[in-house]
This record gives sequence, structure tokens and C-alpha cells, in this order.
Amino acid sequence: MGKIKPILLIATLLLTQGVVADNTKRDIAHLLDFVAASDCTFIRNGSEHAAKDAVSHIRKKFDYYKRDIDTAEAFIALSASQSTFSKKPYTVKCPGTGAIPSQHWLLAELRRYRGAPTP
Repeated sequence: MGKIKPILLIATLLLTQGVVADNTKRDIAHLLDFVAASDCTFIRNGSEHAAKDAVSHIRKKFDYYKRDIDTAEAFIALSASQSTFSKKPYTVKCPGTGAIPSQHWLLAELRRYRGAPTP
């Protein structure tokens, strides 16, 4: 009986990690689709980029940081928030709005997608 509890604990942890990973993958896929479908302009280091180019850049950074990303929030922070080299924040300018930090824009969409109230 004493050996069963540790085995159950390990099995529970493995199953929980699988669920978290699936949720994280789903969240990241949604965010990439959200960016791709937007009519927004993405500004990196002063240069403007269309949504499809932004998605390509974000995917490249995601591939580079993949081992460090375990949540959608980490994905946003490492892949879609600032320049790795200059440390300048990325911004997004959507039709009818001023430029805002891409991190704020993506976190707001993540909250909306998850059904959480906005602060």
C-alpha cells in the first residue's frame, strides 16, 4: 500500500503536465491565428510589418525559445513582446487605434480567449 501512493502521485503529475501542455499548445495556436487574422501593423525596432510577416517572426522566435516556454504567457514574453537584441518592445497598431505594446494586446486576447474577465 505504501508504494501505491507515490506511483499515483507520479501518474497524476504526468497526466496534469500533459493537460497543461495541450492547453498551452492550444493557447499559442490561437494567438498565432489571432495575429495572422488581424489587420494590424506590427512594429519591431521602428520597422512596420504586416501580420503574416509578424507571425513568421514570432514562430522563429518560438522555435528558438521552445524549451523555455511552458505557458502562453511565457510564449508572449519570449516570442512576441520585445526585440532580443535591442530590448525595444514590439508594438501593434490596429485600424482606428494608436500603437500599443504587443504584450498588452496579446495578453488581453489570451484573457478573452480563455473567458477570463479583463482587469
